[in-house]
Amino acid sequence: MTTAAQAASPAAVPVTAPTTAMVLAAGLGTRMRPLTETMPKALIPVAGRPLIDRVLDKLVEAGIKRAVVNVHHFADQMEAHLLRRSDLEVLISDERDALLDSGGGIQRAREKLGSEPILLANIDSLWLEQGEPALEKLKSCWDPERMDLVLMLVKRGNGIGFEGPQGFFMDEAGRLTHSTAPDVVTPYANVGFGIMKPQVLDGQPTSGPFKIQPVWHRLQAEGRLFGCVMDAFWMHVGDPGARDAAEARLS
Repeated sequence: MTTAAQAASPAAVPVTAPTTAMVLAAGLGTRMRPLTETMPKALIPVAGRPLIDRVLDKLVEAGIKRAVVNVHHFADQMEAHLLRRSDLEVLISDERDALLDSGGGIQRAREKLGSEPILLANIDSLWLEQGEPALEKLKSCWDPERMDLVLMLVKRGNGIGFEGPQGFFMDEAGRLTHSTAPDVVTPYANVGFGIMKPQVLDGQPTSGPFKIQPVWHRLQAEGRLFGCVMDAFWMHVGDPGARDAAEARLS
């Protein structure tokens, strides 16, 4: 019998890891006010380094060569800041005209992302490495023969910033079931990173906002949605208090 831990081990056949990432950074950051009244959430410093740079640093360490970053709130600040990066190619997906939500934001960036699997990243997700580096473990979990999307998860109790009981159950093969039930506490939370085939958005609206969660549910029904549990201690930086808590741990 295959265990969930075994499901997270490297695939038997070597798989080329993604070299392109989609970085979701366009949100208004309303829960981070008043900090986001003068800057985008992605530029808020945590222990002396902006969130966006902490995430891009992790991506570079994981072998990412090109990052597509969507921008909306204080977009000019974001573009000026990202021009300073010279360790990877950064492309801007402009959402100044309207926020497109998670699914719509990735869909708008499809031309820049290409057709190969991509690494997904959210800018409000930080972690302290423990055991196998989180993104290396995620890459080792990725098996495009079985999966269309693998999400990086954290066990409850191994992080700060969890919001409510919603999250995921995982079977012995690593397949996920998403739960939004308000009275059921799930064992795993979504970290906001993953590896995805862009083609899973085929058939979705080509313009306008839409959420990614219905795509999860379709892949779940098809048995193509998987999880990979990080060893690291996770920190969701969603509000000023969470920023302060993350700073204390990083310092």
